[in-house]
Amino acid sequence: MPTPTERFVEMGRVRLRVTEAGTPGDPVVILAHGFPELAYSWRHQIPALAAAGYHVLAPDQRGYGGSSRPEAIDAYDIHALTGDLVALLDDVGAQRAIFVGHDWGAMVVWHTALLHPSRVAAVAGLSVPPVPRARSRPTEAWRAKFGEDFYMLQFQEPGPADTAMAADPAATMRGLFAGTPDGPLPQWITDAEFEYYVTEFSRTGFTGGLNWYRNYDRNWATTSQLTDATITAPALFVGGTADPILTFMRPERAREVAVGPYRQEMVTGAGHWVQQDSPDEVNRILLDFLAECRQLREWS
Repeated sequence: MPTPTERFVEMGRVRLRVTEAGTPGDPVVILAHGFPELAYSWRHQIPALAAAGYHVLAPDQRGYGGSSRPEAIDAYDIHALTGDLVALLDDVGAQRAIFVGHDWGAMVVWHTALLHPSRVAAVAGLSVPPVPRARSRPTEAWRAKFGEDFYMLQFQEPGPADTAMAADPAATMRGLFAGTPDGPLPQWITDAEFEYYVTEFSRTGFTGGLNWYRNYDRNWATTSQLTDATITAPALFVGGTADPILTFMRPERAREVAVGPYRQEMVTGAGHWVQQDSPDEVNRILLDFLAECRQLREWS
């Protein structure tokens, strides 16, 4: 397996720490992590994709890890986040890539396909399917459907969630990965791997990632042009059958958005952290999808 390396990519006022593997000039695959994660979340995919002949770029997205963490909340809107991924393409001199995202990263890559279609050869989302643009302001819809205690609403006010999560990063990450802050780690993550997350978030806190949530309404207000917009590039959704997110993210609406070639793959027994939980199965699905895209000559 190729050994990934790290480097920094400067893009204006933002610098991204990027994990990279594969040969420049090979088809580019960009991996976008979710909340609260890091490029490290793709540790099982990066070498496998590179070994299969792809040039892989996995950034710590803005607000995370070794990348810049701007103070302004609006620095984390969907235009900035998708722009960062496109700028990585520019950095390696590629016109198009396949974009793969998990969780919030899936939302970013789906929007990359909508906002920058000429740069997207194909797109894959893990855990979060493509869904139509909301007809009303997201925070209003959440209040009506889930009530004030819904976690995304709890994240909206700067300060409280940031402080609570940063008070004990180990308990925060264990609660997210294991389901309880004092329970045993799941079998898919080792103590050393878990400690990597704890060390990084102890250093950075969680505000950068929380600011992504604080742009939901702004993203909705600034993307009216995407009402009824569709994705024509080949698209893939991968979910875990035990992922609670899918109780309110609705895969059955994906075809309203992804109108080109589309596949859905459900990994039996996998939870939300699917590419870490079931790496061999996810790698198989991704490599099959990438091979199909190469046969379609979707790369230029």
